[in-house]
This record gives sequence, structure tokens and C-alpha cells, in this order.
Amino acid sequence: MTKWDKEYIKLCSKILDEGVRVQNRTGIDTIKIPSYHLHFDLSEEFPVLATKQLFFRQAIIEMLWIYQAQSNDVRWLQERNVHIWDEWEIDEEGLWKATQNVIENGKYVKKEVVRKFPKEYAHTIGTAYGWIVKEFHQIDTLIEQLKTNPQNRRMIINLWQIPYLDTGALYPCVFNSCWDVTDGKLNCMLTIRSNDLPLGNPFNVVQYAVLVHLLAQVTGYKPGLLTVCISNAHIYENQIEGMKEHLSRRDKALPAPKLWINPEIKDFYKFTIDDIKLEGYEHLGKIEMPVSV
Repeated sequence: MTKWDKEYIKLCSKILDEGVRVQNRTGIDTIKIPSYHLHFDLSEEFPVLATKQLFFRQAIIEMLWIYQAQSNDVRWLQERNVHIWDEWEIDEEGLWKATQNVIENGKYVKKEVVRKFPKEYAHTIGTAYGWIVKEFHQIDTLIEQLKTNPQNRRMIINLWQIPYLDTGALYPCVFNSCWDVTDGKLNCMLTIRSNDLPLGNPFNVVQYAVLVHLLAQVTGYKPGLLTVCISNAHIYENQIEGMKEHLSRRDKALPAPKLWINPEIKDFYKFTIDDIKLEGYEHLGKIEMPVSV
């Protein structure tokens, strides 16, 4: 079994065994634990789960949408057959609708929520994720600093821009990354405010592991450490049966695959999905998990 599979199963078991059941805005209760850290040495193993299928192509396209295309347009993803953000797409009239819990008199009440955005944000997620990266030139600034001032302790990508939170369809879950160069290796410390363990977490780990590799290649470093700091690690109650199936696979060992990145690419904006591949990826198959909006 891969190191990541062991750590992932340990975390999910901890949530199910020790977690606290709470209500939240989605209307689907979660079982959660606070303040959990994950540590990966990317020079030793590429962290992708083998105990279930990880849809690598979709995960990497979403990451490229945010950091390379720097887009908020959901159609960009749909054109590439990626539908992760369909539920958060603002419609033609600038409306976003969902049934959610809202606070009334200190208690959650389930209601139809309708949010109004400027029509210019139709078919987008508003001022979130890639829009923020582009607005503040965050990737370009990071790459420049990695090349010219690698001991700068202010190399940060921050998606939590308070003036723009309410004009985004969803507050960013993965919202901050701090970057460091030590002994010729590029390291990243990632902060996640809210992490859906069955769905979001495996994607986030793979996405930022790949991002470290891509940035390392174009700035002349080796991939180093990826540290993931999770404030609220949770499993939704409608995911528990799927998670039990996942945990039942804990004794079935498969090797970790290798990440291949086209070594000819030296410009971050030149990477395509065909330049990023997993070699030797074996897995134990897909597990269906519902998403909560």
C-alpha cells in the first residue's frame, strides 16, 4: 500500500471513530475533526490514491483552469468534459440557486437560497479562484520571485480576498499556499479551511503535488515537501457507506505510480494536459460519492 493510502485511511478512520456530527449550510450533516496536517515528500512518492480510482485528468484540468488559464468561466471546464463546477455556475440572468441551511434565530433552517450576481458573471463562479489569481497576478509574481529571489519569505498565493468573497459563488476552500526554496527543492505549505475527505481532499493533494512539480521544473528546482493544513476535515453523512467500502480495501496493496511531466516544457503557460501523465497507475476502482452544494 502506498504511503498516501495508509495516511488517508488513517485520517478517514479517525474522523469516523472520533469525529463530531455537526450541521452546516449544505443541509447534509458532517462528521468532522479540527486541525489536521498531512506531510508529503514529493521526492519519494507521488501522492495519488490507489485504494480507489482518482480521476487524474479532471483534477489536473481543474488546477490548470485556476492557475494557468486563470479563469472563472465554467464553460472552459465543460468544453474539456469536466463538470466539477456545474453546480456553482451562475445562470444567464445572474442567478445562483440551491437548497441550503440558513441561520434564523440561532438555528439552521432549510430554505431555497437565491443569490443575485451582475449578469457579466453568467456562466462563471464569479470573483473566485482563477479570477483572483489573474486579478492580482499571483502566479506570475510567484514565478518571478522563485527565479530572482528564492529566499523571499513572502511568496504566497492568497485566494481569500475579502472584498471579493461575496461576489464569488463559493468561498475558496483551498485558499492559501506559502512557497519556500531550501537546498534546491521547492516546498509548498497549503491551507484548506474546509475539506471534504471523500471527494475534495484526494483531488487537492494531487493538484498541488502536480503544481509543485510544474513550478519546480520551470524555475529550476527539484520538487520538495508538500504540507497540507486542514482546519475542518469532514465526511458528509451521505458519504459514510462509500467511505466504509473504501476502508474495507485497506489490506489490498498496490504500488504508487510515477508522475511524468514533459521535460521539454520550461514555460508554465505552455503545459497542456498531455504533458502531465501518471505512469503505472493501478487502482481498486471507482467509489460513488455524492457532492453537497
